[in-house]
Amino acid sequence: MEFLRNTWYAAAWSDEIAPGSLFQRKLLNTDVLFYRLSGGGLVAMDDRCPHRFAPLRLGKLVGDRVQCPYHGLEFDGSGACVHNPHGDGRIPGRARVQSYPVAERLGVVWIWMGDPALADAEAVPELPGLDPVVFTVNRGYINVDAHYELVADNLLDSSHIAYLHPDLGSDGVTEAQTAIRQAGDAVHVDRFMPGETLPRFLDLVYDMGGRPGDRWLEVSWQPPAVIEVRISVGPAGSPRAQARQRPTYHLITPETDWTCHYFWSSGRDFRHDDSRLHAMLQEGIARIFETEDKPMIEAQQQTIGRVDFDMLSPIPLAGDGGVFKTRSILRKLIAQERVGRTDPMRQVPVGASS
Repeated sequence: MEFLRNTWYAAAWSDEIAPGSLFQRKLLNTDVLFYRLSGGGLVAMDDRCPHRFAPLRLGKLVGDRVQCPYHGLEFDGSGACVHNPHGDGRIPGRARVQSYPVAERLGVVWIWMGDPALADAEAVPELPGLDPVVFTVNRGYINVDAHYELVADNLLDSSHIAYLHPDLGSDGVTEAQTAIRQAGDAVHVDRFMPGETLPRFLDLVYDMGGRPGDRWLEVSWQPPAVIEVRISVGPAGSPRAQARQRPTYHLITPETDWTCHYFWSSGRDFRHDDSRLHAMLQEGIARIFETEDKPMIEAQQQTIGRVDFDMLSPIPLAGDGGVFKTRSILRKLIAQERVGRTDPMRQVPVGASS
């Protein structure tokens, strides 16, 4: 399985990597070790000592170095071996661990697993809906036993909501007029449901009291799999500017060829101090993702098997335009990157999110 590499992937929530401890996660078929330097900065490197290939995650931190648990070699934040306790202490020339550029923004840790010379911190995806000054945020993490594109497909096509998510869907979502547009390598799928009687869960969240509402459901995708779903609800016929906003993010990162990491968040610009609402959203969103989306996507993967989704010639429906656009763009970017790897004159990052 080929992945887009010259791009930023979500690797962890910031608080998963605690000071003074080692944290490991498999990303793009690679075991990666993370830790924090004494000044708070982040390090990411292969979780494998180059001596006898022991997992460094079983070692310990010695200051800003990670010590191999097997023979005590120590590696600094660049991955270079800086201490050999054996013999005369000479450090072999190949005693180095592959390290990766990392960035941290608004509680998300990002990793670049392509050419490090092309890593551009300015290209880290901007997720303003995580800004705690403006939004109160729920968030979580799920490991999914399915190809990461199936999770993205699920989010891009909202027409399944009425069938898979009775607490969120209605006939209005299925019947809504859908606008699909492409801007560069980004894809946007917008639905508008006027005069909708909201399902009970959403009626409670938006405090509609059973009144009809106008709902906007806008999905934005940027490669390889950074998705924003912005949900806006206001009284039927009211100006869009008066609608309450809930920007939700879905950051999907391949773990292996057939499994993935799914980081989700849901912000709101209303009822900030409502602890009961916050708890209801945390439980409700996690339940929907873990007991409805995840089982369906995993069952879908089991049915597909270990073959390319596109080779099965899926039948397109009215709401599938965004899915096929994003898959086409991702194939194009991977093909361009493959050419770039064989062209020594190529200097431009391909597929970096912006």
